[in-house]
Amino acid sequence: MNALRSIVAMALLALAVPAFAQAPPAAAQPTPWAGLSAAQQQLLRPYANQWQGLTPERQAALARGSQRWLAMPSEQRDLARERFQQWRALPPQQRELMRERMQQFRSLSPEQQNMVRDNFHRFQQLPPEQRRNLRQRWQAATPAERQRMVARARAARAARRLPPPR
Repeated sequence: MNALRSIVAMALLALAVPAFAQAPPAAAQPTPWAGLSAAQQQLLRPYANQWQGLTPERQAALARGSQRWLAMPSEQRDLARERFQQWRALPPQQRELMRERMQQFRSLSPEQQNMVRDNFHRFQQLPPEQRRNLRQRWQAATPAERQRMVARARAARAARRLPPPR
């Protein structure tokens, strides 16, 4: 159960990343170490000796990430640290599975991504016992049964969107 919560937490964190992400410059220019603020330099100190050897894209990503980190409220930083520790505690196979699922999610259209988010939020609103029962039913289902379950859910969703017959 804790592993599932960790996975869900990491998925939510990953979903939040695009909201904070900034488009990288078309052709990233090297970011000089001296061009970073004192707070950024302090935060990125582990990279100080190798900074010049990093690609401009990596330098830019680290600089952007440090800016975002420094702008976060302390509660949000604490939560991010906790989630990162949960991520690091996951077995490598589980982390790889999460990476693959995140890649699948990112390949969805914005409408499909919103549908996934809405479904997740509806699932989270269910009572714990109902969530547990749904999880058990899904895990016990064969691939064919899962396909039928998904088809029924899609049909029900489509029926809710259609205007009433005249």
